[in-house]
Amino acid sequence: MAPRPKTLPRKAATQERSKATVDAILGATAKVLVKEGYDRASTNRIAEAAGVSIGSLYQYFPSKEALVAALIERHMDEMGAVVRDSMARLADAELEVATRELVRMMIDAHALDPKLHKVLVEQVPRVGRLERIQDLEAHAIALARAYLEARRHELRPKDLNLATFVVVHVVESVTHAAVLRSPELLGDALIGELADMILRYLRRDV
Repeated sequence: MAPRPKTLPRKAATQERSKATVDAILGATAKVLVKEGYDRASTNRIAEAAGVSIGSLYQYFPSKEALVAALIERHMDEMGAVVRDSMARLADAELEVATRELVRMMIDAHALDPKLHKVLVEQVPRVGRLERIQDLEAHAIALARAYLEARRHELRPKDLNLATFVVVHVVESVTHAAVLRSPELLGDALIGELADMILRYLRRDV
């Protein structure tokens, strides 16, 4: 059995200069993945794109898999920030407003870097941190469930666990498909259609 690739960084960047180096390396990793694809990407190509020596790259990352794992971590952090900020703003919003903004938030989170997202989801093997996608999804479900609980008297569904699952996964699936396969559909028209569909499912008076 082949040994598992190392996916943890060799050392953390603590000084401004080293942080800038790591940022350059991760930025180059994203560009190479999008341009070349996962299989053709290599540490040598990434180091060249980042403008650093291969030795400098290996000071921080022992393998391509470690680079990709760190890039996934950063991508998920950026998506998570969009989710948390949006849900915090929507805590007291009316159902119609919150539904529309939930859809917009999911689109914004997935569209941060759609070409990179496509590569990470479709080409990258499970290198250790893609479970962060599932963590982000679980966090979104928990926030949406808390919001629906506070609006229970307005809702048609009785089982809010089921309703939350349906809403989050419908938005996630449609948004994911649009970002990866039909980015030209991303916009207010898609947001309006999804929001209208979800409101018809949720609201008691529709």
